[in-house]
Parts: sequence; structure tokens; C-alpha cells
Amino acid sequence: MNSILLAFATLDPRLALHCRALSLRRHEVPVRIGVHAFERQAPQRMWFDVDLCVPLAQAAAAHDDIAHTLDYDFIRAVIAQVVGDQHHELQETLCDRIATQLLANPAVQAVRVATRKPDVYPDSASIGVERVALKS
Repeated sequence: MNSILLAFATLDPRLALHCRALSLRRHEVPVRIGVHAFERQAPQRMWFDVDLCVPLAQAAAAHDDIAHTLDYDFIRAVIAQVVGDQHHELQETLCDRIATQLLANPAVQAVRVATRKPDVYPDSASIGVERVALKS
């Protein structure tokens, strides 16, 4: 089994023992993105995978109450805000902006954001970009 906490621990070993990982998988959003003429005609489906490393103090879940952890709605809201309705040229810059905004939350210590476009090439499942960032 792959553990995102252990992956984050390669950047800083304390993350594995003092944090909780929160994940969002294959969140699908229509995005105006691409440099090719055919990509400028309409929004494309994009998938977003996000992992956050949040200190247990901010996501302890000591009580069965959403107020005691980081709400997943925050992740979706950041993606929606960064995507907006403007045209983006590159997945790389879009991915970086999302990672930067997620990491700006005081509770987030590390982030992994992966973006994928599933409809670009008929002979490929998807094309994508990944970014990992850690608070200093």
C-alpha cells in the first residue's frame, strides 16, 4: 500500500508522525485550458488529485465534529477559485497556483497536486502534471 504520509516524510520525517493526510481524488472540473486552437473552443474536462498534510493539532478529530478538522470543501473551493472562468494556457501554471493557494492555509504543511486532461489524445488515457510543495 502506498502512503502519502510516508511520501511527505521523505521531505520532512516529522510529517509522517505529526500530521494527517487529507485527499481528494479525480475531482472533475470543466476548465478553459490549452495552447492549441481546438483547446480554445470549449472547456475541457480536467481531473484534480490533491493530498494535504495537516498537523494533528489542526485535524485532530478528537470529537466527531467537522469543526475539529480541515473541511474537504476548502480543497474544492480553492480549485474552483483558481480555475475560475478565464482561459489557462498551461497545466503547469494552473497546478502551481492551486498548490500555492492550498499551502497558504495556515493548517496545511505540505501539498501534492496533480492535474490530468483525459480528452486530449485518443491513444492516451490522460496527460498531466504534478507538483509537491512544503512549507518552509
